Amino acid sequence: MAKIIFYEGRNFEGRSHEVTLDQSNMHSHFSRCNSIRVESGCWMIYERSNYSGHQYFLKRGSYSDYQQWMGINDSIRSCIPIPCYRGTGKIQIYEKTDFGGKMMELMHDSPSLSEASWYGDIQSCRVLEGYWIFYEQPNYRGRQYLLRPGEYKRFTEWGATTPKVGSLRRVMDSSY
Repeated sequence: MAKIIFYEGRNFEGRSHEVTLDQSNMHSHFSRCNSIRVESGCWMIYERSNYSGHQYFLKRGSYSDYQQWMGINDSIRSCIPIPCYRGTGKIQIYEKTDFGGKMMELMHDSPSLSEASWYGDIQSCRVLEGYWIFYEQPNYRGRQYLLRPGEYKRFTEWGATTPKVGSLRRVMDSSY
């Protein structure tokens, strides 16, 4: 079972809230979040209620302040555990909306899409197996977006405001 603990203060101090299931609105449990301890599983935490705003992927470990999870502020309002897929994972990325233009199928993480011979934006994609995270910049940096199995006809469907994706990785287990 996945388990995460949110703390109002830095270094795991102050009021805390323990979670084992997805939470769409945690505002009543704490006013700010300055540290997190992921006891088990993988999690996507969100800046706003109802799984919106900036997203941050967290694996098992301790995060003593919001800068350690690349947060831009101390606002966390919703979260969801991510099932850790045990297979290979498979995703198809497209240069145009509605699965048009050039397509590339990936089954492995890519720290730099340009080094994987993908030059341009990702306008749409199909997640065929597993859960994936898109990162706005190479080397798993910048804004993050969780993609569940399914079809995304345009980049706004995975929550992005631009089609810029610099790297991507599979959510495999809580040990990477």
